[in-house]
Amino acid sequence: MTPDRTPRNDRNEPKGRYDNKGRTSTRRSFLKVAGIGLGTIAIAGAAGLTWRAVDGGVFASGTGEAFAAWAQAGPEAHDALGLVRAAVLAANAHNAQPWQFRVADNRIDVFADTTRNLGTMDPLLREMDVSLGCAIENIVVAAPANGKKAAVTLLPDPADPTHVARIDLQAAEASVSPLFTAIASRHTDRNSYDLTRPVSAAELARLSGLIDETVAELVWFSDPAEKNAFGALTVRATEAIIADPQQVADDAAWYRTDWHEIQSKKDGITIDPSGQSEFIRAVSKVIPVSTAQNNAGWLAGTRDSQVPTAAAFGALVVRDPLDTGERLAVGRAWQRLHLSMTVDGVSAQPLCQLPERIDRERSTGLNPDFGDALAALLPAGRHAIMTFRIGHPTGSALPSPRRPAREVVLS
Repeated sequence: MTPDRTPRNDRNEPKGRYDNKGRTSTRRSFLKVAGIGLGTIAIAGAAGLTWRAVDGGVFASGTGEAFAAWAQAGPEAHDALGLVRAAVLAANAHNAQPWQFRVADNRIDVFADTTRNLGTMDPLLREMDVSLGCAIENIVVAAPANGKKAAVTLLPDPADPTHVARIDLQAAEASVSPLFTAIASRHTDRNSYDLTRPVSAAELARLSGLIDETVAELVWFSDPAEKNAFGALTVRATEAIIADPQQVADDAAWYRTDWHEIQSKKDGITIDPSGQSEFIRAVSKVIPVSTAQNNAGWLAGTRDSQVPTAAAFGALVVRDPLDTGERLAVGRAWQRLHLSMTVDGVSAQPLCQLPERIDRERSTGLNPDFGDALAALLPAGRHAIMTFRIGHPTGSALPSPRRPAREVVLS
């Protein structure tokens, strides 16, 4: 069962937000719903907007210290710290980056930073565990490129539930795999996907073959009826989150809209990786949007773009949804899947509103509305830990800010 790592309601990784034209946006920037047009921009005044545009980093997307980590994951270091440089580029919920590392020449210990939990968006710490599993897998993938062989022991210290992994390292002949090369180019793609290019059954089967089914299983929703059922539930879960004031507040706590805040914190939800057009991203940085407008944009995008353009939906499932080891294993599986899809030119995006609402139901004793509904789509006795969509890209996915290795290594 899950060790007691009591969450602190603190802050919150980027979720994809989309508009109903297939162009993506964050809830922070849904201009159509916000009613923002060119007239508003003109009225605001060219001088004022120019100043805010510069201050908001409109002309410097993906640059600065907050994005430097993406260029630091190369194998040239050939030391344990080089593996942490790869770990910090792992997928993680709300870009909260809930990890810390203790590094020695022959060992890396991975710890959960529970001050970076997502509050009511992750009350059972499921998403934190998945995120930590992703970081562990990046270390394993990066080890050969850095002249190391990695052996992972999950939850090595029963007295310290935050100590999620010990990774022992041995010297080995250096070899660079395609998955390692993909670490620095793997990004969540929140754009609409290309409906003219379906993902083949053979590709779905190949991805399923990457999963160790002794711990987790991969369930696909790929035929029209399955996709419609999962998609409708996802839209309804989005509506439920929007109707929950505490989840809305805990989600919004991770929004980063100010250039200086992004550069100093190097985490959270920003507009640039949203998949929105360059123009819309620029306007969104200089014109404020209300929470209600953000929520309306998220719902419209989920319903009208994300769900209908998915080539398939997937769910990584386990037998015990509260088992920390199983959730860490799902994170490792998701990272390897996403790296493999990156190599193949297939886009992917976590779409986790359903598990987030199920956790909310479990943690508060609410009627298991979404739990029962999703269970009806899954094999008996299985529980979804990670849900996502895949498809072929229509645009480029931009990076999110990341804290560099030196900021997450314990002394």
